[in-house]
Amino acid sequence: MSLGYAEKLSYREDVGTVGMPEIFETPELVQNKIEELAAMVQKSKHLVVFTGAGISTSSGIPDFRGPMGVWTLQRAGKGIPNASLPFHHAVPSLTHMALVELERAGFLKFVISQNVDSLHLRSGFPREKLAELHGNSFKEICPCCKTEYLRDFEIETIGLKDTPRRCSDKNCGARLKDTVLDWDDALPPEEMNLATEHCRSADLVLCLGTSLQITPACNMPLMSIKNGGRVAIVNLQATPKDKKASLVIHGLVDKVIAGVMSKLSLRIPPYIQKCVRWTLRVTSIHGLRAPLPFLQSVKVSFPERPDLKSVVLKEQPFSLQRETSMNKPFFMLLTLNFSDGCSCLSSSIGWPVDFQKRKDSFVRDRALVLRELYSAAQRESCIGQQEILERENLPRAETSIHGIVTNIVRYDTEDEKLAPPKNDLMNHSRSNPAKRHVEGTDCHSSLPKKLKYFLKDKKLNC
Repeated sequence: MSLGYAEKLSYREDVGTVGMPEIFETPELVQNKIEELAAMVQKSKHLVVFTGAGISTSSGIPDFRGPMGVWTLQRAGKGIPNASLPFHHAVPSLTHMALVELERAGFLKFVISQNVDSLHLRSGFPREKLAELHGNSFKEICPCCKTEYLRDFEIETIGLKDTPRRCSDKNCGARLKDTVLDWDDALPPEEMNLATEHCRSADLVLCLGTSLQITPACNMPLMSIKNGGRVAIVNLQATPKDKKASLVIHGLVDKVIAGVMSKLSLRIPPYIQKCVRWTLRVTSIHGLRAPLPFLQSVKVSFPERPDLKSVVLKEQPFSLQRETSMNKPFFMLLTLNFSDGCSCLSSSIGWPVDFQKRKDSFVRDRALVLRELYSAAQRESCIGQQEILERENLPRAETSIHGIVTNIVRYDTEDEKLAPPKNDLMNHSRSNPAKRHVEGTDCHSSLPKKLKYFLKDKKLNC
């Protein structure tokens, strides 16, 4: 992971208790508690899940207060822990995907997250049912029209600062801001209000992978108790709220949730990695925009034109130039080579180019095309399928946007070797115009008007 977020945070002496020992209850006790938790979920009418960094450690993202957590090591003078992969390469864990299915099945009404890793949104969890209390390292927001922009790259700043980009709405154009809070920033009232409303309505709040130390966020689950609800906690370390919980399970979050899903006879859906926007542009010089964090290299070749040499491009933004005649058609082949984490190592796009022949412009239903790609990805043993989403033809130019599926991660609920969450969480907190503190008060939330998914433009001129 990129630990840029931890490095960008302002220094704070008091970050709460860190480095507490992890507790592993016996398999028999954990199994009994899994059955009890499954029964609680089955009976619940308004389930809310409250997540911390412990649900992302199996995705390769270090937590903060665990034995090898960011703040634990910093306090010991050991610096920041090593990351197993870049932040933007992390994929949702079994727990992230299980929450998607619990929502689809009607059990889960809302998720409140303290994480900034964007894995809930990458998993496909509905934005309108998610409150990101501490922001999202991959999201910008327009302060004027409240449009959100979800990127495939980590935003350069934290602390609600201006970014280099502007709102794409031609009636707005305001400078965008990052959404990640620093220690002294107030929690977003829109997120807080909606989260508070759901906690007060919940008959069960399930806390997963969180130390429940940072206020005011850590007090939100207890709001359900005041209205007759119950709290369940799954975490490897003890928390300050354990005594008020109806059930506490000290075990691996993925292991516990896999057991609950099995008891509920629910299948954990696979995570399918996709590129929503992939733009190819051809003019007398051919161009490609490839904002793919999992794209390792692109080979550009011209099988029918020996005079145009093929080349492998290895660094983004990709750039290559070839002069061609506007009067002579040719065929261009793009071979996309993906990173090692992808199930399919490569995919190819063949593109016949004829500037003298006009093609029809069209726009296909993006959601429908991506559903078809998802379905194909689940059926095939090797993926890498792609489809054109839209095409536009202009004088002396042609542009097409492709959707592409590059990876699929399947989760086995019977796997006894689920990777242990190394530590425990990614929590921060604040107060009602609240700021994050260690232990404290009450909270609130509601969501921005619009959510748009945009990927950073990166040119590849062929």
